[in-house]
Amino acid sequence: MMYLLIAITAYIVVLFLTLRDIRIYKRTRYQSYRKGAMKGIAAMFATLLGAILTLANPSIGLLLVLIGLFINRKGVREKVFQNAGTLDRFLGKTDIDNQ
Repeated sequence: MMYLLIAITAYIVVLFLTLRDIRIYKRTRYQSYRKGAMKGIAAMFATLLGAILTLANPSIGLLLVLIGLFINRKGVREKVFQNAGTLDRFLGKTDIDNQ
């Protein structure tokens, strides 16, 4: 049961970071955030698959979760926060708006 909680937590984190990248991309149109969102979608798939497999085989399931977390690594990004507070950064609210 503990392995499943770890896998679900990892999935929620990847989901949140992906949605944050999508929000920043929609506001700024920076391609690095688009690439990050696309990586996040692939990482979400791997992590969700790992969470499902954790029920049958915890070792293989958590291995897929780990692979998903490695896929989710982000590269170099443009600076989009100048005066944003901690909560605004956490939620992906940017100071730049190129809509």
